[in-house]
Amino acid sequence: MRDEAFIPGPRLTLPGAGAGPLAGLSFAAKDLFDVAGHPTGAGNPDWPTGRPLPQRHAWAVQRLLDAGAALAGKTVTCEVSLGILGFNQFDGTPRNPAAPGCLPGGSSSGSASAVAAGTVDTALGTDSGGSVRVPSSLCGLYGIRPTHGRIPADGMVAQAPSFDTTGWFARDAATFARVAAVMLGEAIPEAVAPAPLLLAADAFALADEPVQQALLPVVERVAGLLGKGTERMTLGEPGELAVWGAQRNVIQRSEAWASFRPWIDAANPRFAFNVARNLAFAASLTEAQIALARSVRERARARARLLLEGGAILAIPTTPFTAPPLGLPLPELDRCSERIGLLCSFAGLTGVPQLSLPLAQAGGKPIGLSLIAARGQDARLVAIARAL
Repeated sequence: MRDEAFIPGPRLTLPGAGAGPLAGLSFAAKDLFDVAGHPTGAGNPDWPTGRPLPQRHAWAVQRLLDAGAALAGKTVTCEVSLGILGFNQFDGTPRNPAAPGCLPGGSSSGSASAVAAGTVDTALGTDSGGSVRVPSSLCGLYGIRPTHGRIPADGMVAQAPSFDTTGWFARDAATFARVAAVMLGEAIPEAVAPAPLLLAADAFALADEPVQQALLPVVERVAGLLGKGTERMTLGEPGELAVWGAQRNVIQRSEAWASFRPWIDAANPRFAFNVARNLAFAASLTEAQIALARSVRERARARARLLLEGGAILAIPTTPFTAPPLGLPLPELDRCSERIGLLCSFAGLTGVPQLSLPLAQAGGKPIGLSLIAARGQDARLVAIARAL
């Protein structure tokens, strides 16, 4: 029986370099990353058709191989990365080992599932609208959306270039930090510098009450580690998180349409209804709508600079709820996706790094607390995760 985390067909494996900082570790790669000589499926049966086989590995795959990690397979993704809950009509929905019978989160669902199951030590995912952060929270993993542009996207299927990032998962903080040092190209600090912790009350208010209560002890642990107390504040003005979520959606979907339109026009590919519907919405967006959304993004970026460039760390729930059950009707899935987008939009719009900590449970299922720092402070977030 095949492991639902991995794409159908024979498992693609490659040995790592003989030695290196990740020697002895195994990894999986989301099926948006090129592996030389093998098709990249992108979660859609028509994506590989007519495309030449990749001639080189994606930058992130090569980076891990060179560091000594061995590739153990390519993992299921939501179709062309357009999904946040983890299901795929064509390749199947990976299981959530941390919450059986529930969705794993997506679109890096297969990578999160493989790590949570213990099949691999770490896995590559991509995060445009939350696709590493969300499965990290729902599957109980460490996961990061790095500073936008920090990690090369060479050899990765593009969705929305001003949002696309390469992230990774691990079950434990030590492994997560080992991978981070390689991916970021810098040592992870041993000491954690004192800093104020900002608790975004408006972001917490978006989460279910059991989630809020489960995360508050984690907030206290982080504040104790940082040593400068917790300041309750609001991420935006009243109602602004909803505005950011809506306008992030406009920009991201407009970029996705620009990325995929040439292929759609040429190949008329098959799509699941929810993916086709979202692409059709993107095709209808006007230049005025996109320009307005971009102006809203500038407001969010100004807010991020004000909050974070003095060294503070921001805490928000990664997701507003624990893993939803399998089999929900599409309208309910849409509501779940919309709520998730309200919490994931700030880092996406501003390009700052966001790391999800798997240190809480609500109702017997994992839930993540996210820490957010200023641009370029990725290693600092990893150091906090390891110290905890």
